[in-house]
Parts: sequence; C-alpha cells; structure tokens
Amino acid sequence: MFKKICLLIFTLTFLFNCTSDDDLIAACDQGINVSSSSVTDNSAILSWDSESTTALYTLEYGITGFSLGFGTLISTSETSIDLLSLNPNTTYDTYLQTICSASNISMYTNVYSFTTNSPAVIPEFKPTLSELNLFVGNIENLEPTPQSFEYTLNSTLFSDYAYKQRFIVLPDGEKMTYNGDGLPLFPDNSLISKTFYYNNNETDLSLGKHIIETRILIKIDGLWQTGDYKWNAAQTEAFLNPDSSIVPVTWIGADGETNSINYQIPSDNQCFTCHRSNEVKRPIGPRLRTLNFNVDGVNQLQSLIDSELLDGLTNPSEVTILPKWDDTNYSLEERARAYFDINCAHCHTDGGYCETQSILRLDYENSLTDSKIQDRKSSIIFRVASDFQPGLTMPWIGTTILHDEGVALISEYLNTLE
Repeated sequence: MFKKICLLIFTLTFLFNCTSDDDLIAACDQGINVSSSSVTDNSAILSWDSESTTALYTLEYGITGFSLGFGTLISTSETSIDLLSLNPNTTYDTYLQTICSASNISMYTNVYSFTTNSPAVIPEFKPTLSELNLFVGNIENLEPTPQSFEYTLNSTLFSDYAYKQRFIVLPDGEKMTYNGDGLPLFPDNSLISKTFYYNNNETDLSLGKHIIETRILIKIDGLWQTGDYKWNAAQTEAFLNPDSSIVPVTWIGADGETNSINYQIPSDNQCFTCHRSNEVKRPIGPRLRTLNFNVDGVNQLQSLIDSELLDGLTNPSEVTILPKWDDTNYSLEERARAYFDINCAHCHTDGGYCETQSILRLDYENSLTDSKIQDRKSSIIFRVASDFQPGLTMPWIGTTILHDEGVALISEYLNTLE
C-alpha cells in the first residue's frame, strides 16, 4: 500500500511539473440562478447569471420528467431566452449548459422547473364550452381551471340522481362580498358552472362518465345571464343550445342493477322559471348558508376567506347553516324543511315563479305558520309523491322520476303535522 501511495504522488508531481501555465484551461463555469419570468399560458422567459462574457449557452427543455437528449434545444449568446408555443397549465423542466469553447463545455445545471399559466377564463357565451377555458387538459376529464373555486352544497337539489360538479370563477383580483347568509354579492364577469353527469358504472368508476350538460351563469353589466351547453355523444365537446332536449341515459347502480331514464335538458326559458327573483335572473345554489360546512376537513367559507375570494366575513360562525336533509343528526323537521328549501323555495318564495300561484313560502327561515306547509299538507304530498306527470308532479322542472328518499322524508314529516 505504501508503495502505491508513493507512486501516485510521484505521478501527480511529474504531471504538474510537465504542464506549463499556458496549457492550463479553466473549467467552463455553469450558469447560475436560473429563473423564469413573464410566464403566460404559452410562453416564458428563462434567465440566468454567468461569469463569462464570451460564452455560448444551450438550453434543453421539455415537459417535466423528460430525459436529457430528448428535449428541445435552443442556443444563444445572451443570458436569457424566450420560450414560445408552450402548452398551458404545464410544468416544464429546463437544463442549461455553458459552452466556453469547442473543447470546454460545462456540465448541465441541475433541473429548473416552471409551470405555465392556465388560459384566462372567457366570461362569455361562446358557441362551444371549450372556448370558455373552464377546464384544463382534455375537457371530458372535467378538471376545473386553477382559477376556479370548486364547491359543494350541504343540501342538494334532486335532479334525477345526476351528479353535479360546481365551481365559481371570479375576475382576476376581485372578490365576492358578504351580504348575509344568502347569496354573496358577485362582481361583474363572475361565472358559475354546474355540470351534470352519471357514472357509467357505480361499481367500477374507471368506466367513466356520461356527461349530459353544463349550465353556465355569467354576471354581465350587473345582471345574471344563463346558457346551457349540451355535450356531444363522443364526450369531447359541449355546444351552446337554448332549446330543451331529451337524452337517454343508462347506468349501472351501486347495487349492480341497470337504470335507464330519459334525462330532460331544460330550455333557457325553463331555466328562468327557477332562476328568477322579481323578474330578474339569479343563482340558486351558492348561498353562504349552504356552503358553511367542512369539505376534506376544511370549512368552505374559511377556504374562500383564506383564498381572498370573499370580503366582509372573518369567521364562518357568523353564518347560519342549512341542515343536510339526509343527515339524521338533525331533527325530522329540520331535514324536511331543508329539503323544501333547496328543492322548492326558489319558486315558492316572495318574488319567485309561484309567488301568485301558491300560498306556500318554503324558505327555511320562515316559521311553520308562515310557510303554510300545514295548510297545504294534502296538496304537497299528492304532488310530490304522485307518479311523474309533467305539469303536476313537483318539482315542476328538472326531474322526470320520483326521488324516493325525498318522498319518504317529506311524507314522514307531513304525517307528523295535525
């Protein structure tokens, strides 16, 4: 071992002594402090620092996870470079190499990654849904834009057992404003999206969805406007369509049984029947008291506050909670009244479609006496529990079959009233 060490020292000493100062070449330094700026949905500027004033640089980039040698190469003598024609909402990896001479090239820098923006949402009723930029990637995956706030409701409206995906998109930098337990005040160009779909097989969700329609509300010049997008059979696009239509739907339920319905898409005029308040269109679902509960362990109102999307509210406890109609921790009356509220009160309320047609006032906040439920008990059970008949069965629009669980709840509650 001693002899090997001596030999190594001798060799190194010999090489050093035999190399003149003119033969020594300083290693080519890597670029440092790589950074990105001016990132858009399809471009970015990459910049770095360098100790060399004469070097050339080669940047290799590609979608995150690509292997060196298989990316896109760009050469420059500057210390910044424009990357163009990028994909939106995509993470890119970049590697930089400095070329001091043909025989003196630096190692690649460690990977530097950046993510392009999602394209700006277009709050307009374009001919196709994809033009609104509400979803990223393949539209049929229903992955909402990062600019959205996805939400759910504590008690939900029955729509022939369809699933619903709901989200809000606000203009960049703007907020909703707290206005009590009901609807917040939305800024102009706010957009609310609700997509209706069925899982093809409840026992195997990998078999995908049958997406039926996406209903859109946009606030334009202080007024809400509605539009409905009907999805094509290929599930690759949805098209703005103001007319009603029927879509046959078949799916396998959690019990393995096959279910079939003729799902009815309402016309835009029919949508106004429910989305009206004193002859003005309005949203129904995202009232603060219907959002005031935990999703994945976090209160939705707190999420809005923390995301700086809701102004004027500091604590969700200041807002009441609409009970969850199928949560037996609530009383039978609380559950039934919540069911009436979310399914019926948008019409059976002051300023609603049925204001002059019915004495019922089914808002949860109304007392039992003021609601007139007891007075109309027989009529309610007849119209809610009868086999489906258009124009007779309630709810009047948006259903074609009975909601067995809802009918059972309402019947049980009404039977307790004298």
